[in-house]
Amino acid sequence: MKEKFPYKKTFIVGFGFLGISIVWPMFNSFIPIFLQAGNPEFERQLLEAGREIPKVVGFGLGPSLAFFVMTWDNLINVFVQPWAGSKSDSTWNRFGRRKPWILIGAPIAAVALIMIPLANTVLAIMVFILITNFGMALFRSPTVAWLGDLFTSEQRSTANGIINLMGGIGAAVALFGGGILFDKLGRAAPFVAGALLMLVMLSIALILVKEPEKIKAEKSPENASVWDNLRYVWQGENRNGVYVLLAILFWFMGYEALQTGLSSFAVFSLGLTPGQASMMSTLFAASFILFALPSGLIGTRIGRKQTITIGLTGMILIFATGYLVISSQLTLGIILVLGGFFWSMVNVNSLPMVYDYGDESRIGAYTGLYYFSSQSAAVLGPVLSGFIVESLGSNYRWLWIFSTLFMLFAFFAIRAIKSHKQPAQPLVAD
Repeated sequence: MKEKFPYKKTFIVGFGFLGISIVWPMFNSFIPIFLQAGNPEFERQLLEAGREIPKVVGFGLGPSLAFFVMTWDNLINVFVQPWAGSKSDSTWNRFGRRKPWILIGAPIAAVALIMIPLANTVLAIMVFILITNFGMALFRSPTVAWLGDLFTSEQRSTANGIINLMGGIGAAVALFGGGILFDKLGRAAPFVAGALLMLVMLSIALILVKEPEKIKAEKSPENASVWDNLRYVWQGENRNGVYVLLAILFWFMGYEALQTGLSSFAVFSLGLTPGQASMMSTLFAASFILFALPSGLIGTRIGRKQTITIGLTGMILIFATGYLVISSQLTLGIILVLGGFFWSMVNVNSLPMVYDYGDESRIGAYTGLYYFSSQSAAVLGPVLSGFIVESLGSNYRWLWIFSTLFMLFAFFAIRAIKSHKQPAQPLVAD
């Protein structure tokens, strides 16, 4: 008899991801505006286009420097998240396995998040960004590792669909609610509300999630670094793991570049207010929410590789079209809705696909490798795209071409995978 899918447990775990997902949309929507507002080149372009200059106090940075600043937090994530994920595999105390990392990291992140909009210098805002992201990095991988701890391989695409649906709700609340709060109550309001809501959602997960009994691994390399884990994947006879990590790197480079630059495109190219830009981004999140669970079910039915391939194909076509047609809130909205649909097919099935090549006793380590690729992309994507935008006349429309190209690279990496699953084995031998 087929085992009944644990929907209640999945929604409880989803509160953890919902809490995490509240923070990043606010970062990528508001902070690039804070950094670049007041740049005379953007004001010149808006005046030439007959658009009103948004009334936002900022530091006047150019795209390349602003996007580089935006990646400093991700540089921490590249190293801290894989380390925290791997270490949480062997963390066992009276609070549990993953929960201690949430208890330490979440308060640090919440306090620093509230301080970001209050900073009055570039140095101050960077310090608070780094502290926020250090706190987030401590518990993000351990929290997401619950997907591997609590669900079988057959359940993970569906479970990740539900979890991402809840994460999408968090992103939508942050973007839409944050946009309203920004325009009505000022720049600090979204950050205060976001920090408090994050703590509430994480508290629900801490109280209700029942972690499994301690797992004993035959080979448990507790001191293995992310480099050890990467070397193992690289040197393995089966190259599928390499192609999966490369695909994740490429599609997140395209996604992170556009996510980081979308509000800048809306404000400095279309002339929207920061609040309007944030609310427009809600369309992408809303579309993702609607299709997150169906994408997980599709991945379970036709396979994760095939589902991801369909999603990448759609995003390539949609982003290329976006470069050509976006000229108003309406056309931007249509592209964002379609993009959210295809992105759900990719993102929902990506982490379960990583676990397909993993060892059940080392879920945290494999979660760390996933975040090593995705956070490396969160550094490389914005930096490269910011440089390209500034080199091509500070025209943010080029972001759509940049993202199209990296989705295409990811498509080729996924197609290079020869089989969907390989035998599970430890990351490194003792």
